[in-house]
Amino acid sequence: MSFDSIGLPQDLLKAVKECGYKTMTPIQQQAIPAVRTGQDVLASAQTGTGKTAAFALPIIEQLLKGKMSGEHVVKALILTPTRELAVQIAENIREYTQFTELKTAVVYGGTSTASQEKQLKAGVDILVATPGRLRDHLTVHSVSLSQMKFLVLDEADRMLDMGFLTDIENIIASAKNKYQTLLFSATFSNKVRSLANEFLTSPRVIETAKQNATASKVRHYVYPVEEHRKSELLAELIGVNNWQQVLVFAGTKESANDIAKELKLDGIKTAICHGDKSQGNRNRALEEFSSGKVRVLVATDVAARGLDIPDLPYVVNYHLPFLAEDYVHRIGRTGRAGKSGTAISLVSPKDNRFLANIEEVVGYQIEQVKLKAYAFDPLDYASKAEKKAAKEAPKMNRYKATQVKNRAVAKKNKAKTKGKAPRKSRYSS
Repeated sequence: MSFDSIGLPQDLLKAVKECGYKTMTPIQQQAIPAVRTGQDVLASAQTGTGKTAAFALPIIEQLLKGKMSGEHVVKALILTPTRELAVQIAENIREYTQFTELKTAVVYGGTSTASQEKQLKAGVDILVATPGRLRDHLTVHSVSLSQMKFLVLDEADRMLDMGFLTDIENIIASAKNKYQTLLFSATFSNKVRSLANEFLTSPRVIETAKQNATASKVRHYVYPVEEHRKSELLAELIGVNNWQQVLVFAGTKESANDIAKELKLDGIKTAICHGDKSQGNRNRALEEFSSGKVRVLVATDVAARGLDIPDLPYVVNYHLPFLAEDYVHRIGRTGRAGKSGTAISLVSPKDNRFLANIEEVVGYQIEQVKLKAYAFDPLDYASKAEKKAAKEAPKMNRYKATQVKNRAVAKKNKAKTKGKAPRKSRYSS
């Protein structure tokens, strides 16, 4: 079904075409008519399926009608869990409303509230916000939800996982008028259903894909490896295969820093995105990664729902997620909108329990790739002869000696040049 066929206002349809949209995705085909009825909606869809347009376009359509136009007050509120996702949604909505007079604003933590207050005071029709920062603005009365007509809870499962339930309840309590609620979630967990029962009235339920399903064109691989050799294997996979754009998920902020440091030592340009980085640094890291200035972005799960990199070819789980469902969200950064991608997980013996949970959730066993020739398999997977060889001949990995030598030379050069000389590496091509 094409966007031409659903009767969008001309200014909105023109913007949709400017965005390059032609045919509606399944979630758009089902959600747009449902939202138009004024009924509450509870929807689940895989990431990368056009979810933002599914709720934003019918909301904008209604706001453009005379009865909802006029002064620039918050008429539609979109709550989302992360800064990155809030920025992404706001950018999309600004593209959709580029030929209209509707104003869009975005507020999130990690930045000064003063500039946000100025933006809110200037007037806004559509507000995209993270729950914590919006609560702050409501507390100081820099924004009002008294005329809100639409409330969207996007990535509701993630907001609940991040502990935003109380903030959401307080925000909803501040909205006095009757409004339409749209809840979008990648999964229908018990917590999500409980939230829907509390805040939605007789919702239209939409499911466009099997729960926890992964994109059909994403290839999944597991590489068994000892924990202390993961960075070595990661550098080899990226360098030898000449991968140019790789999103790597780390378990903690500290490990993300360590991974980035190791990759940089191997001459691989790397950026970092996690909660300890300022919003400016995070935005810069995303821009450099998207534009190809750096080959690798190392991120924690704060970025799992907020990244939208067109044609991202590789996602690597350096550490498997604690929650099996988060595996689906992570690898959803690749294989978006029906395109192909590759998801790789580096699995040490201590990760096996997480792998088993993931395979149970996705419903199949993930293919394992063993690199015995390079001694990257943990000893649990090796024969007795290989275990003996690994102890007696640690240089059996043909890259290890070069890597150690390069690092020693780099350290020596850095001492001589006070850190000004860049390191040349076999992976720098």
